[in-house]
Amino acid sequence: MKFGIFYELQLPRPWQDGDELKLYQDALTQLETADRLGYDYAWVVEHHFLEEYSHSPAPESFLAAASQRTKDIRLGHGIFQLTTNHPARVAEKIAVLDLLSRGRCEFGMGESASITELTPFGRDMETKREVFEEAVAAIFPMFSKVGTEHHGKYFDIPLRNVVPKPVQKPHPPLWMACSQLPTIERAGQHGFGALGFQFVSADAAHAWVHAYYNAITKRLKKLADYETNPNMALVSFFMCAKTDEEARARADGATFFQFALRFYGASQNRQRPAPGTVNMWDEYNKWKRDNPEAQEAALRGGLIGSPETIRKKLRRFRTSHIDQVILLNQAGKNSHEHICESLELFAKEVMPEFEHDPEHEAWKQGVMSGAIKLEEIDTQAFTDRYGKLAVSVAPAKVAAAG
Repeated sequence: MKFGIFYELQLPRPWQDGDELKLYQDALTQLETADRLGYDYAWVVEHHFLEEYSHSPAPESFLAAASQRTKDIRLGHGIFQLTTNHPARVAEKIAVLDLLSRGRCEFGMGESASITELTPFGRDMETKREVFEEAVAAIFPMFSKVGTEHHGKYFDIPLRNVVPKPVQKPHPPLWMACSQLPTIERAGQHGFGALGFQFVSADAAHAWVHAYYNAITKRLKKLADYETNPNMALVSFFMCAKTDEEARARADGATFFQFALRFYGASQNRQRPAPGTVNMWDEYNKWKRDNPEAQEAALRGGLIGSPETIRKKLRRFRTSHIDQVILLNQAGKNSHEHICESLELFAKEVMPEFEHDPEHEAWKQGVMSGAIKLEEIDTQAFTDRYGKLAVSVAPAKVAAAG
């Protein structure tokens, strides 16, 4: 089992001068810490205009900075929005990061999930999948061919040589964002690694691992000429401390993260309110005061607890054959000190048990070769993105941005 860390670069209100500077510098220090401790991956999102929830519009810049402060950790776009970026610019930026990091780039791709992000770039919810699939077809020849051109419905690119080329041949490993559980199966069909931005039980993970690997082995339908990347990763809320009680007290950001997703997720097309009309941190604290039991229940989910508690939970995930667990530590107002201490304690007392797993490698080899046939599990019982213990709130009733 591999372990990654995950960054939305959240910054709840109230804001003061210097807060974004501290946010970015602390996150880079956390990546350095994770690299030193032996974590395998660092994933950074691309989001636009999402106040408080994500202040990460340029992950290529952040990851380039991280590449000069780390040595071994893989640096992942989790994800690059193919709907709001031109294919040639995507290919150029991925190649440059791969060069700067000496071949440590991971290329995660996605569509964006709200009109707040899509509309300013001339995209919409109805056509975003078409744009994504056409962008994939346009991008991959750029990584290896001396000259490429593309003439499609959404992009018209004349014959050009896109330079530079990446270190990893023919391209860095490919992943796809799976913010909805059915998209995990779609990632398998396209041959991409699945970046599962879900927060699910081990039983749900077992069902979706089967769906993913059945798709990639039985129903493969690539969108272009690229190397497949059979890997399944799931994000989990995370905080490791000496006791369960201390970990939960330090993990308030996990419930803020869930609250923000729920608060906006039920609105039409996930439309966000107009800038400055909602203080998400205040709304969250009102919800906490009104729902103390719900917050306590949410904090019992995820990988939040003592090393022993987290080891027990990970043993269940190991039986599901998840390839990578991505740890969401930077959320809400979780402190830099607590995040670093959590990374240190987990690396020292939890990771060693799961680092080497020949049984999983043998299982995966058997599945990919066809020697092991996986059951086709009905996933309808596991379609809730957030899990049974998750935060539940009413949809936002605020003035939406135009």
